[in-house]
Amino acid sequence: MPAIGQSIKIDNVSKFYGSFQALDSVSLEADAGEFLTILGSSGSGKTTLLKIIAGFEAANDGQILINGADIAGKKSYERNIGMLFQNYALFPHMTVAENIAYPLKLRKIDKDEIAERVNFIIKLIKLDGMEKRLPKQLSGGQQQRCALARAIVYNPPLLLLDEPLGALDKNLRHEMQFEIKRIQKELGITTISVTHDQEEALTMSDKICIMSHGVIQQCSSPEEIYNEPRNQFVAEFIGSTNLIKGTVMTKYKENGCRVSMVKTGLTDEPVRIEEPLDRRQFNLDDVLLALRPELIHLMKNRSGHINSFKASILNSVYMGDYYKVLIRVQDGSELNVKISPEAYRQYAGEKELEFFFNADCVTTIYEKEKGVMLKTIE
Repeated sequence: MPAIGQSIKIDNVSKFYGSFQALDSVSLEADAGEFLTILGSSGSGKTTLLKIIAGFEAANDGQILINGADIAGKKSYERNIGMLFQNYALFPHMTVAENIAYPLKLRKIDKDEIAERVNFIIKLIKLDGMEKRLPKQLSGGQQQRCALARAIVYNPPLLLLDEPLGALDKNLRHEMQFEIKRIQKELGITTISVTHDQEEALTMSDKICIMSHGVIQQCSSPEEIYNEPRNQFVAEFIGSTNLIKGTVMTKYKENGCRVSMVKTGLTDEPVRIEEPLDRRQFNLDDVLLALRPELIHLMKNRSGHINSFKASILNSVYMGDYYKVLIRVQDGSELNVKISPEAYRQYAGEKELEFFFNADCVTTIYEKEKGVMLKTIE
């Protein structure tokens, strides 16, 4: 029962509740077989968008195209979209096999084909031998597998996941991240998931769309979202980052890169920043430098480095495989860094240490770049 995922395109979708605008001209795309996650905090508009795709809510404007066909005018049951809810919504009086077969019976599928599809999907989700169990006889993870099987057994063109792992404990949540991804890839089903969990989004997604106040702030691969945030909101929302204010002193091209010498409060000397020539650029002097804690390194041999600076240690927390350390730099601002346990123990007695970062590890966020977005997010 190989599924064939279909492409989906959300084109300028807006939604109002009275005078409140929940979605502001939202546009995004997912290719056939792609796993796209809509990531945002409460009130960002992600669940509203999911309901509009599913047909539970009507958009005030815009199109929803599946394989090029606009489904915005169709009722939810006409869209044939699979959906997995956070609470699973299994029928308590039905067995695993009966729950999975239910959508096939609604579609009046032949009994032999129902048996074949149910058997295939039960093996796929690894619930062999549990066909006759009731939902109450299953663990949380098994209930979720059963609900997922029911959502995909009729081979829908699109699967929607609404906070799919929110009801599971941490260890089971990690396990199910890989299981859902495995099943999704094996079937090739196009999937859109909404979550507020950053780790879940980074782990499971081919593409992540970050939403805030009803606006898509950035939509790209997990690697690009993390390493090249488009604006200040994205930089602060995903993971932990340090935002360092700076002023561009000089700019020039060198070895296929745009090099900027930026004056910051880290040190009296300007720091060197290297960016690909094809990255968006604005002729502005005031910038923010986004620098991840794991990209700031201790100077081990105390030799000079163009991007080196001294800092005092304010606090540290042991995290198992690293120490999270809070440092204060020359202008009094504070940065977070990650230091390995070995290095931390070696320098634990010192109140001031020297750090450095590489020129190509910094993302430059130009202050006025916020205005590029559909709505300014402060």
